Amino acid sequence: MNNHVGRKKTKLIKLGTLGIGGDSPVSVQTMTNTKTEDTDSTIAQINAVASMGCDIIRVTVATCEAAKAIKMIKETATIPIVADIHFTSEFAIASIENGADGIRINPGNFPVKDLNNVIDAAKYNSKIIRIGVNAGSLNINIRKRYGNIDGLVISALNYIKIMEARNFHNIKISVKSSSIIETVLAYRGISEKMNYPLHLGVTEAGTLITGVIKSSIGIGSLLLDGIGDTIRVSLTADPIEEVKAGLTILKSLGLRQFGAEIISCPTCGRTDLDIEGLTKTIEKMLRDVKTPVKVAVMGCIVNGPGEARQADYGIAGEKGMGVIFKKGKIIKKVDEANIINVFFE
Repeated sequence: MNNHVGRKKTKLIKLGTLGIGGDSPVSVQTMTNTKTEDTDSTIAQINAVASMGCDIIRVTVATCEAAKAIKMIKETATIPIVADIHFTSEFAIASIENGADGIRINPGNFPVKDLNNVIDAAKYNSKIIRIGVNAGSLNINIRKRYGNIDGLVISALNYIKIMEARNFHNIKISVKSSSIIETVLAYRGISEKMNYPLHLGVTEAGTLITGVIKSSIGIGSLLLDGIGDTIRVSLTADPIEEVKAGLTILKSLGLRQFGAEIISCPTCGRTDLDIEGLTKTIEKMLRDVKTPVKVAVMGCIVNGPGEARQADYGIAGEKGMGVIFKKGKIIKKVDEANIINVFFE
């Protein structure tokens, strides 16, 4: 039996130079929380999340000035930029003309009558359009007739038909809800009906702990189904936290190899070391490591050898002393006071 997650192979599209769908890795996305017009702050935040491993950044375009600012932001950005558009087609077209790699529109608040001009601009400039449907802004008639789950799917399919009628296929889809169950069922439904890349997320997931839990369940369930090409963990928190969480989800499923992965045991009555403090220290010391490495930190020698066998390196300890493992084999015994220094040496 394979121990890795298989993926549905969707249509390959290009967001700037980044491949989405096809055989491309699942990408991690976040969104700036700065005013896009404040180019200094926006660029600084983009650079910060890019350094953490973010693949795609989305920026709010709610004014003409924000659309114009994309031109300057693109001069220094090292990752593709998606303009987030609501209500106004002029902002969508201006964002495309100023260099955005793609745009996101919401069928719940984007006028169908304005869609053709936006499609033509995206087609002419070889840009991506994400059809981003949210349960909270579903068209009221669609919601009444079909409910949230089917309504999310039908709303997306309606816009796909309009785009395909104009021979535009540079499309990415999202069908999000703040409900995990609605989100998962809607994505499963849309995945069966079309082959465009899917951007996954549970919208309005909440603050750090709650939001990460809800997103991990929803996004993780879909990825285990083989569904999903890009993800965003939507949090009421710093965008860097969204990137950390997204990368951790992908690492946990073996879909991306990036930086250090820590395996640490829950504390119990056998624990005589400060395992929580030890793990936090090691995690902090490894936070800037980009090379994939798996490290086990175990609070006693009962489970230490077995767990460390799955890791590249490991520590297991008891009162006053500890052992250091490499690929499951003990390579050194050390005093508790020196275990961190010796381990990193």
